[in-house]
Amino acid sequence: MNFLVNAVKLYFNRNWTRKDMMNSAPITKHAYTSLKTVYLTLFLAILATAFGSYLHLIWETGGMLSIIKCGSSLLLLYRTPQQRVLARLLYLMDVAICFGASVGLFTKYFFKIDQSAVIRFLLGAAIVFGCFSIAAKVHRERSHIYITSLINTGILILLWFDVSQWTLKAYVLLAVFMGYLVLYSQEILYDAPFGEINFANCAFTIFFCLPAIVVHSVRLCLGANIEQHRQN
Repeated sequence: MNFLVNAVKLYFNRNWTRKDMMNSAPITKHAYTSLKTVYLTLFLAILATAFGSYLHLIWETGGMLSIIKCGSSLLLLYRTPQQRVLARLLYLMDVAICFGASVGLFTKYFFKIDQSAVIRFLLGAAIVFGCFSIAAKVHRERSHIYITSLINTGILILLWFDVSQWTLKAYVLLAVFMGYLVLYSQEILYDAPFGEINFANCAFTIFFCLPAIVVHSVRLCLGANIEQHRQN
């Protein structure tokens, strides 16, 4: 555990420890508000992604147009000034919807995963963000937020997914993502005393780490399967 914490500290290059993560003291008002806003934004973004995937499931809206629209909204999000919070939030939701409509094309072509399974996975991720958002509204101590969120999310995801080989892999991916979310939450709390937290940027960063974790895990699984075939 100490090795993992030290590796994370080296990655973020911050002066916080595992004791800071388990600190039971109340979070300052500014940091607490920032954390709640980031969690809520993430929850809305992942719901928008699931909605886009659902549109692709029933109407096949995903295609070159949705990919171009996603890229253009990303560019507008990047070019919009920080002060225009509502505009940046709307662009983020637009990116999420277009991304959800487009991701089914890649999962079906590269991984042979059905679109309905993609929607279930995205709704599982929405459960993660929803539990963190609710826990942040109920508790103000970071340790209580993290522990309550992890326990509730684990129980709800077990109830949400059926027991199969694919769902077990999805559960592991979401568990890894929950760990990343806890670590990034600590980063938000660390940066909060130094100035205003841009919740749109934070939500965008966390949001696009989910597909990165999925792709990296799939790459490892494919590499293991290829190596196994070579040995056989």
